[in-house]
Amino acid sequence: MTRRDGVKAAAWTALSYSRVMGANDRAGLGVIGVGHRGTYVMTLFQKNADVEVRALCDVYGVRIDEAQQKAPHTRTFSDHRRLLELKEVDVVLIGSPDHWHKDHAVDAMEAGKDVYVEKPMCRTREEAPLMVKAARIHDRICQVGVQQRSGRIYLEPREKYVRSGALGKISHIDAVWHGGVPRRLPSEPARKPSNLDWVRFLGPVKYRDWNPGQYLNFRAFLDFNGGKMTDFGHHWMDAIHMYMGERAPNSAVFAGGIYTDLGDGRTAPDTCNALFEYNGFSALFQSNAYGANVEYGITFHGSEGRLFVNRNRYEFTRAKGGAPEVEKIPGDITADHVRNFLDCCKSRKLPNGDVGIASISVLPPLLAVQSYVEQRRLRFDADRLEVLPL
Repeated sequence: MTRRDGVKAAAWTALSYSRVMGANDRAGLGVIGVGHRGTYVMTLFQKNADVEVRALCDVYGVRIDEAQQKAPHTRTFSDHRRLLELKEVDVVLIGSPDHWHKDHAVDAMEAGKDVYVEKPMCRTREEAPLMVKAARIHDRICQVGVQQRSGRIYLEPREKYVRSGALGKISHIDAVWHGGVPRRLPSEPARKPSNLDWVRFLGPVKYRDWNPGQYLNFRAFLDFNGGKMTDFGHHWMDAIHMYMGERAPNSAVFAGGIYTDLGDGRTAPDTCNALFEYNGFSALFQSNAYGANVEYGITFHGSEGRLFVNRNRYEFTRAKGGAPEVEKIPGDITADHVRNFLDCCKSRKLPNGDVGIASISVLPPLLAVQSYVEQRRLRFDADRLEVLPL
């Protein structure tokens, strides 16, 4: 390469970098799905000086209006494909319902956008590799909203007690995130609002007539997601993988069901107990319908002690006795996860919650849902990523 070629290559590199969000200007953010969670995470993006919200998309006009109160002067759409056509949008936050995550993420990456997609990353096992493929083929940053990966409250005890060997051999893990007693699904508004695109909300899901319960509480229906198993379970199983290694389980079995039947047509179980077998340890995820809940969190049981961790505190108890070692770190770790994503959009390094590792940690909850539906224990090939025959 001649000096002239080197200067030219450097110029092209600089030009390419200048087009990466936030390198020389503010990143243009587009938000697809501006419900409660999508709008909240949008406000965390807005706390970063190198971000500007430029476009919003939702199937319900009321939600667009509410989000615009926090992000005025934005362009608005009901069809995400129109938002993705905007050159001024560099990165996309996806806060849509779970059954849309794959399509919204893949479409965004194919349009040249970097993506932050809320968890669970997808609705089916078949969708996960498609999202990873899109990120790799199009050289896109894709961060999944498994924010434990960016939280000091998780990173610190992992180093102090697990990687250091202080916890000893970990043989079992309890992951608990209970919900309250189910309430009957809403039956209003009985008539679909005129500014709500119900057909677009359904998207890849089989058509059915307007149902306010399915729109306002889609997580009660397995057509749209995996219920509490994927809503809470992807978070906790991802944290287990973060501590124990990025490998799928060898088996999954579900126990539970709809034990509080309110006659409202829900299909997702309210009582969820899923046991996973890994190489050298087991993990039990529980999310049950209790009126008086116990503290949510993950407990790692080791030969030298016990480690409990959740989003705001951790506690290590030594097997030999003595006072527990407790640390409390307040705040929402989602903000740290957002910042990690923005930094990686500039550096082009893989983010903490990269779609590749999230595609493995989403497998346990999805396998548990399959176990519930098929009413059997599943054996899983963690190398080929396939359910083994009976």
